[in-house]
Amino acid sequence: MSKERARRRAAREAEQARLAALRAEQEARLARRRARVGRVTALLPRRPVRIAVQGGIMARRRRTQNGLVVVLFFVVQVIAWLLWSSWAARFGVFVLSALFVPLFLTLVFDRRS
Repeated sequence: MSKERARRRAAREAEQARLAALRAEQEARLARRRARVGRVTALLPRRPVRIAVQGGIMARRRRTQNGLVVVLFFVVQVIAWLLWSSWAARFGVFVLSALFVPLFLTLVFDRRS
């Protein structure tokens, strides 16, 4: 009985040694690959970090709406600049435009959420 147990233990230890050697070889291969990639990427110039822009339908619609609001605000300011020569009137149009933009956004684009 003890010889059988010793034989099974030896087989089990041999299998564990084989698996450990296989794992060590895989880790060594991975380390060599990482070193090779590191040497190659060190030669390449650094790229600037690019901030990702959301590309979904909702994000695109939101960007379009924001652009429309900015253009409309700018057009109102240009018209006020051309119609009135008084600085008080121009400033009044600017303040009223700034106050009405949130109202305009809520009513037209339904941004309550």
